[in-house]
Amino acid sequence: MSPLSGFLAIIVFITAILVAYLTKQFQNENLNYSSSNKMKNTNTKVKTIEKEKVVAETLNGRFAMLGLIAAVGAYLTTGQIIPGFV
Repeated sequence: MSPLSGFLAIIVFITAILVAYLTKQFQNENLNYSSSNKMKNTNTKVKTIEKEKVVAETLNGRFAMLGLIAAVGAYLTTGQIIPGFV
């Protein structure tokens, strides 16, 4: 195994651990949000939709930042945004 492929394997492993950690944190935040954010005098269906929107946007932002970090890392290591394409 070449040094570059070993390095990329380590990066993939670290990314997988980071995604697992963020997913667990996301689940904990979802539980905290649902138990602490009680809306009064509203329809329960509306409350569920609003909660899902907040959670979805939080997760979307985290994965967008992860993608930006991956793009910068790919550019710094290979000089290309998508390695293998010119």
